[in-house]
Amino acid sequence: MSAPRSLLLVQTLALLLLAPAAAQAHQVGLSRGVYRAQGGQLDAEMVFQNGELAAAVNGSDSDRDGALSEAEIKAALPAIEGLFVQQLQVRGDEQPCPGKLSSARLVEGDGIELRSTHRCAAAPRSWSVEIDYLERLAHGHRQLSSLESGRSTADAVTFAASRSLRLTPGPTPASSAAPQAPEAAHAAPSSVSGLFLLGVEHILTGYDHLVFLLGLVLVGGRLRSLVGVITAFTVAHSLTLALAALRLWSPGPRLVEPAIALSIAYIGVENFFVKNAEGRWRVTFPFGLIHGFGFAGVLAEIALPAARIPQALLFFNLGVEAGQLAVMLPLLGLLHLLRRLSWFERHGVRALSVLIILAGLGWFFQRVLGGD
Repeated sequence: MSAPRSLLLVQTLALLLLAPAAAQAHQVGLSRGVYRAQGGQLDAEMVFQNGELAAAVNGSDSDRDGALSEAEIKAALPAIEGLFVQQLQVRGDEQPCPGKLSSARLVEGDGIELRSTHRCAAAPRSWSVEIDYLERLAHGHRQLSSLESGRSTADAVTFAASRSLRLTPGPTPASSAAPQAPEAAHAAPSSVSGLFLLGVEHILTGYDHLVFLLGLVLVGGRLRSLVGVITAFTVAHSLTLALAALRLWSPGPRLVEPAIALSIAYIGVENFFVKNAEGRWRVTFPFGLIHGFGFAGVLAEIALPAARIPQALLFFNLGVEAGQLAVMLPLLGLLHLLRRLSWFERHGVRALSVLIILAGLGWFFQRVLGGD
């Protein structure tokens, strides 16, 4: 590899480290929507991350702390209804079923639950739901959506470009005819594939986790040692992801997010005192436990029903691992090429480690002072 080209690669890595320092990690927003139809009425239950809802409803966060209190929610009820209920287009047999906000409240896990009721002129045969408010949420937002009527259900992961659900319930249990399969309009991805893709997006926009992994493998070492480091991180974050998603225990984002940032800064400092990744899994594992709580936050904040947690946990985690591999494999190859250059071993590793320290400290102060 020529010196100019190798220098360009190092500069690219440096820019990737500096750019996210001013950005928030975990950019992919997630919500849950359950739409239950019975007779001529549909009841909607929607759970959003507090901070994302606060950002979506203009002027609702009066104290500008990035989250809504019960008092702020109460004051913002008309605006919330205008955004989330009036922008939820419910139709029965293609006829509109107007809705009204029933309640809005804080729920465990730093979420906000909205409930609305939509009434049709008569009990319809088929239902459709257009979740238009998804266009008003953060770019890339995903919703785990479920449209239910009787024994029929249409599940999908919806987003701004694919936000429709349609359901024609099958016959009642007393009928001898076979139930009809529910339909999801506009080919919205199934909950399984959607959760997998959400996990991939979550790690690809989780810049802090990726910078942490870069710091771990930057010092090099035998392939066995590098694989051990990545495996320890994977096992550790999978354990705490499960622990938090199953609601067994989680220390909360106000502690977890600054701790993740400090773990990044620590690895950058340690790079000045270790020669390679030999035995580094001993550090990676406890730090991986902390990062796992960060991964779990996106699932915890939307208060998934207990019955859906195992499936969500499995496919979300598989997506995280797939995204992690997609980044780490080419990164390991690139670092292998750079290590052939003596100047990179002498100066490049240290320079990038300094940037890792700065990124970690930047995230730490941002999260402590900003309340994230």
